[in-house]
Amino acid sequence: MPILLISRYSSGEWSIINTIGILVWIFGFTFEVVGDRQLKSFIKSRDRNTGNQIMKKGLWKYSRHPNYFGEAVLWWGIFLIAFGVDYFYLAIIGPITIFLLLRFVSGVPMAEERYGENIEFQEYKRKTPAMFPNFFIK
Repeated sequence: MPILLISRYSSGEWSIINTIGILVWIFGFTFEVVGDRQLKSFIKSRDRNTGNQIMKKGLWKYSRHPNYFGEAVLWWGIFLIAFGVDYFYLAIIGPITIFLLLRFVSGVPMAEERYGENIEFQEYKRKTPAMFPNFFIK
């Protein structure tokens, strides 16, 4: 929705909120890419015989799904980029939908369902938030 509004109703005027939107988008995109790369590297290098099957380093130390967090944040950035266009308020549909899908439907629940009986994952889950990072975790 935000992209459709921007492309259809953009007036060409720019504000500080639009600039903040770009910075939020860059932050979200970077967070998602770093999280994905860390997970890919972990999967590639892990030794299945050691029992360490859960990624708990890098961004994954602070969030069980930093890549999903980054995806949701970049959509909030797009929402802010749409600020000032006609029908701007409709743009909120995009980030809310993405967040709800990732957190409660196809993201977190589907990614975690295979770890239901994994004791290491249950401990990780108890200490680590699903999406929004907690940088105060020791």
